[in-house]
Amino acid sequence: MKSDMVKKGVERAPHRSLLYATGCTREEMSKPFIGIINSFSEIVPGHINLRDIAEAVKAGVRESGGVPFEVDTIAICDGIAMNHAGMKYSLPSRELIADSVEAVVEAHAFDALVFVPNCDKIIPGMLMAAVRLNLPAVFVSGGPMMAGSLGGSGKKIDLSSVFEGVGAVTSGKMTEPELLELEELACPGCGSCSGMFTANTMNCMTEAMGMGLPGNGTIPAVDARRRGLARKAGRQVMQILADEIRPRDIVTKDAIYNAFTVDMALGGSTNSVLHLKAIAHEAGIDFPLTMINEISERTPYLSKLRPAGENHIEDLDLAGGIPAVMAELKGLLKLESVTVTGKTVADNIAHRRILNNEVIRPVAGAHSATGGLVMLFGNLAPEGAVVKRAAVAPEMMVHEGPARVFESEEDATQAIMSGSIKKGDVLVIRYEGPKGGPGMREMLTPTSLLAGIGMDKEVALLTDGRFSGATRGAAMGHVSPEAASRGPIAALKDGDIIVIDIPDYRLEVKLSEQEIRNRLDQLGGFEPKVKTGYLKRYADQVCSASTGAVFSI
Repeated sequence: MKSDMVKKGVERAPHRSLLYATGCTREEMSKPFIGIINSFSEIVPGHINLRDIAEAVKAGVRESGGVPFEVDTIAICDGIAMNHAGMKYSLPSRELIADSVEAVVEAHAFDALVFVPNCDKIIPGMLMAAVRLNLPAVFVSGGPMMAGSLGGSGKKIDLSSVFEGVGAVTSGKMTEPELLELEELACPGCGSCSGMFTANTMNCMTEAMGMGLPGNGTIPAVDARRRGLARKAGRQVMQILADEIRPRDIVTKDAIYNAFTVDMALGGSTNSVLHLKAIAHEAGIDFPLTMINEISERTPYLSKLRPAGENHIEDLDLAGGIPAVMAELKGLLKLESVTVTGKTVADNIAHRRILNNEVIRPVAGAHSATGGLVMLFGNLAPEGAVVKRAAVAPEMMVHEGPARVFESEEDATQAIMSGSIKKGDVLVIRYEGPKGGPGMREMLTPTSLLAGIGMDKEVALLTDGRFSGATRGAAMGHVSPEAASRGPIAALKDGDIIVIDIPDYRLEVKLSEQEIRNRLDQLGGFEPKVKTGYLKRYADQVCSASTGAVFSI
């Protein structure tokens, strides 16, 4: 056992003495040491229940003969960090999480790990660490939040409803007292925000890849089954330790393929592209962006969840969850992929079926024959850009309009709120990429404002930054190369005609290559916005969004 490095032999007497100080017994020195990697936080709604989840995991570990040790890592709530300087730290925290897990696990020589994440960057950060460390590992998330309910109407609402409510107040479609009622009811308790936003997308992808047990992505946080799943995860980590099943046995190219296939069927967050690419990079897997379009072309869109539709994750769970989706997609999946159950994907979904055809449609009645996400390429995005096709109105699938160029999210937000954006405009928000932001902020505020004032079917947005999983409308993110790296987006001027053709996977500006080069040559070098601290180090090391915004070293 790896933990023998800190507990076996005469020379390890001091180490054992310290372990006794934690409450260990002499009998436990011969048992496997299991790290419970928790991201509990009192400021993050998706994490306030994680102490209970971790306790259930530890009970399962003890039942199966292991010795659990709970340790923590950081967590940032993207919703609270949104639309101010704090959002610059959200994506960069993913690398800190991966590094901190590596440090604490290697320093204490755990034999196996159970990861207890929830919310946007924590899940991929922990997955990156799991693949890097390659110790037997199981994931069990804290689970999704239940949807809120609006007063006596019974209408389901969520955090996205509140962001859009700000736009509705701005345009006079909602009163401030109505917004106050909305904000108090939209998030009724613990869990990751209730739509198919980034956190729930990544929890579902963890299950689809095989790193989480069936139910990991959809069992609500407040459901007793969530604690039962956590206890089962504690028992299962002991089994895969005995069977020597490791993350790199599970997170293969086929597993990434399966994750993207399920992602397409669910119309998941655009951020899944960024994170799955980063996980693949950590695992040494080459997964080109063009393959995402190939998967999207042959994967039907089966479940229209918020923000694209009106159903929430609790509805997906009752309809059969990820196993039901995968069973319906079985002809498109790599069924022999290994999972943390110790069984293959085929084994896990053998007896699963759709329980509600309105929430999860059968292939024959899919919302569309193609998937919810696509990559766009062209002279404006040579390395690609991503759009959630499932959340784009039909009339915006092909759009041509003049650029309105803004150098930051704040400038664009002010323009929207002042009423200066016109029908047909293409808002360009640049210098918000991994280096330029720095930190590649999510921009839910401008997209939600447009939706709230009723212009999401008339105006497009594109950025070298990111959009929240709660975003809907013609919003294209991750435009690469970014402006700070002197990508073509840096050459744009107000009035340039932008061509968006989602069915043809095309994003272009009506400028010659020579004109783009001439404009870029006139710009000179990029002056970093942040010159001290972690964000400075992050900006110096981070690569393009097209690579998953991983570090260059």
